Amino acid sequence: MINKELNSVLKDIELSNGLPNKNYIDNKQYDVEKKVLIFDQWAGVMVADEIPEPGDTKPLTFVDIPLLLLRNEKNEIKVFLNVCRHRGMILIKKPKKIEGAIRCPYHSWCYSKNGNLISTPHVGGPGKNLHSGINKQDLGLLEIKSYTWQNIIWVNINGNAPNFEEYMSVAMNRWSEFNQKQYHGGKDSKFKLKLKCNWKLAVENYCESYHLPWVHPDLNSYSRLQDHYNIENPGYYSGQGTLLYKQIKGSKKIKFPNFKNLSEKWQNSAEYLAIYPNVLLGVHKDHTYSIILIPKGPKKTLETINIYYSKKKTNTQLRKKNKKQWEKIFKEDISVVEGMQKGRNSVHFDGGKFSPVMDGPTHCFHKWVAQNLLNKN
Repeated sequence: MINKELNSVLKDIELSNGLPNKNYIDNKQYDVEKKVLIFDQWAGVMVADEIPEPGDTKPLTFVDIPLLLLRNEKNEIKVFLNVCRHRGMILIKKPKKIEGAIRCPYHSWCYSKNGNLISTPHVGGPGKNLHSGINKQDLGLLEIKSYTWQNIIWVNINGNAPNFEEYMSVAMNRWSEFNQKQYHGGKDSKFKLKLKCNWKLAVENYCESYHLPWVHPDLNSYSRLQDHYNIENPGYYSGQGTLLYKQIKGSKKIKFPNFKNLSEKWQNSAEYLAIYPNVLLGVHKDHTYSIILIPKGPKKTLETINIYYSKKKTNTQLRKKNKKQWEKIFKEDISVVEGMQKGRNSVHFDGGKFSPVMDGPTHCFHKWVAQNLLNKN
C-alpha cells in the first residue's frame, strides 16, 4: 500500500496527493527515513561558529548518531564519530578546547585533532604501549564526510552522497553573490525552538508563502502574498522569494550595512530556500539566517536558528530587534505545524490536495521524499 501511495505523490500536482500519514507518525517508517532521507544525504548539523578556534570541539548527537565536530590546527573543520576505536566509548561529553590530544576516558587511547591514533598505553601489557596486533594507522577515528557552506557544517553520514559542490551547485550558483564573509551576530542572533511535529512538516511550511495572510498577518502587511514567487529545483530544494523586502530600521533610521557588490535584484528582493533534507535558509541584502532541523523522533523536531551580518560589528539594539522579529515569525508557525501533526492521526486523511498554483514548492519536496523512498524499496 505504501508504494501505491508514494507513486501517487509523484503524479503531476493537479492529480497527486501528499505523503501518507505513516510518513509522519510511524516509528518504523521514521527509522527507514533516517537512513534514506537523512544519512544518505547531505544534512546540516551545526553552524561553524560553534567551534570558532583551532582546538575547539563540540560533541553532538545527531539523529541518534554521536558526532564529534572539531577545528584542527590548520583551521579545518573535521567531523568524526565520537567513539573510541577500542571499545566504542564516547570520547568527549561536553564542548571543550583540546590543547593536546583527544583522550578516551576509558583506557586512555589518544587521538590527534586529525583523528590519527597516536597512543595506546599498556595495550601490550603493563608498561608495553605497542603490540604487533594493533596497527595504529588502521585505527584512527572514523571520519564523516563533511563540508561547510553558508556557515553550516553539512555531513553525509553514510558516505554515499555525491560530492557536495556537485550536489549543491545550483543552489550555490543561485546565491553566489552571498559567497562572502558573513559574521554571526553573537548571543543576540541565535535561538532554538522545540516543535511537536515531524521534521518534514517544518520543511513543507517553510518553503511556501500560501499561509502568509493568515499565519503571519504582520509580515503580510508589508511583504504581501502577491509579492512572492515560488522557487523549485526538483530533487534538491524548493522555496519562495519576495519582490518586496522591507529592511529593518532602528533609532534614527539606522540600518544594517549591506553585503558588498550585490546585483540590483537583491536591493528589493529576498529568498528563502528549504535545502533538502533539513536546512532552511534565508538571504537578504543586509543579513542572512539559517534554520537547522534536528529530528527527535517521528513527532518532535528541534530548530536551531542563527543570524549573520555583513560586518563584524553591528548595532546591538538593531540585532536584538531583528532577532525578536524573526523569533515572532517562526513562533507563529508552531501552531500550524503542530496542528498538521495532530491531523496526521486521522485514519481517513489521504495526504491532502495541493493547490496547483500555490503549493508547487511543497509538492516538489514531497516528490523528493517519495522518489528517494521508492528507490530504496
